[in-house]
Amino acid sequence: MSQLSTHVLDTALGKPAGGVVIRLEFQFADGWEIIGEGQTDADGRLKDLLPVPLEAGRYRLTAEIGQYFAATSRETLYPTAQIDFVIPEGGGHYHLPFLISPWSWSTYRGS
Repeated sequence: MSQLSTHVLDTALGKPAGGVVIRLEFQFADGWEIIGEGQTDADGRLKDLLPVPLEAGRYRLTAEIGQYFAATSRETLYPTAQIDFVIPEGGGHYHLPFLISPWSWSTYRGS
């Protein structure tokens, strides 16, 4: 079993991105299914995305950054940022943050 955490940082402003909708999906044999959804707090963190540990498998973590930029009156190239990842058997802790700006985004595996 594995734990997952995330946060969103607006690198253009140098501050956390609050109010970003984030969705977690799992790939079942017949397609993708949403298993968790929430919104980042004022600190850019989403602390209760999924109340149970993740099992081994393939997942997608999607941040609706277009909505965030629209709410802050900024144009953006990307309506979403999506991390497609695999949790191996044995799992561990996975911290997958989003670093966003109106014209780019990136991620890394944090601690």
